[in-house]
Amino acid sequence: MTPDYEVFELGDVTLQSGVTLPDAKLAYKVHGSLDAGRDNAIVMPTFYTGTHARNEGYLRAVPALDPSRWCIVSINMFGNGLSSSPSNTPPPFDGPRFPAVTLHDNVACQHRLLTEVLGVERIALVMGWSMAGCQSYEWGAQFPGMVDAILPFCASARTSPHNVVFLEGVKAALTADAAFAGGDYASPPVTGLRAFGRVYAGWAYSQAFYRERLHRELGFETAEDLLLDWESDHLAWDANDLLAKLRTWQQGDVSANQRYRGDFERALGAIRARAILVPCTTDLYFPPEDNAIEAKHMPNAELRPYDSPWGHCVATPSREGSGFMRFLDACVSELLAG
Repeated sequence: MTPDYEVFELGDVTLQSGVTLPDAKLAYKVHGSLDAGRDNAIVMPTFYTGTHARNEGYLRAVPALDPSRWCIVSINMFGNGLSSSPSNTPPPFDGPRFPAVTLHDNVACQHRLLTEVLGVERIALVMGWSMAGCQSYEWGAQFPGMVDAILPFCASARTSPHNVVFLEGVKAALTADAAFAGGDYASPPVTGLRAFGRVYAGWAYSQAFYRERLHRELGFETAEDLLLDWESDHLAWDANDLLAKLRTWQQGDVSANQRYRGDFERALGAIRARAILVPCTTDLYFPPEDNAIEAKHMPNAELRPYDSPWGHCVATPSREGSGFMRFLDACVSELLAG
């Protein structure tokens, strides 16, 4: 089957770690086309277990994301199995030997794609859910003169210590499977992948979600039914890919680079883009308090929380027609209107 995406051959890429990733690849898909001014681009990176295909859910659910008006570029994050990842990289960087890739590395390579291949000169909006939203902060801090607006939802500019600890928990559940074999597994570590999905589900929704049995709105009569579905979903992922993206997530920090040298407030202050920061009030990964701190240091940011018991998964792209999608559409429209 012919892939429904394009691949940018980056060549050898020197990462923030100093390691050179040979023959790096970035998978992407474009909806719409650039206008004469080359300034109507909307950039949508992917999230933790997302691909460009899952981003298309937002195009269906958010009318303001209109490909007849905007050039929407959906870019697959390193480690997601389409762009360079442990599962598709030859030795010596295959499997558990795949080097650490940061969000900064991802955005630097995305910038090359947009400028060298697509000819984008200005970006109207960078937006995304979860790790994709984290990348929108990176875009604003790395290329402040190029980005007009950012819309991170259920995301943050720096991964909090509590978030890091949560991720250590799901990682431990996966790697404890003897079949994982330090990442050199002969066949998928099924028990570990199931455990990973089961633990993850407890954090993806809020306490109120489970108390009110909102899983029934997803077609699951019991919470156990939902957990079994999360187990099954994670069986489709390569274990080393999951861990590579997890490491990228844990290292998230817009100030962790040569430009800002760990000065988080200075990095936030450098984001000149108009920004609407959209946390969910019950998100257990990226709580509103983190975004409130960020907004204080960003010159053109507004904090706009969304109140819902659905937690982090309020923004799942398959939830078309939800109140959150209408809320998101209003935010997108406002930012694109300038």
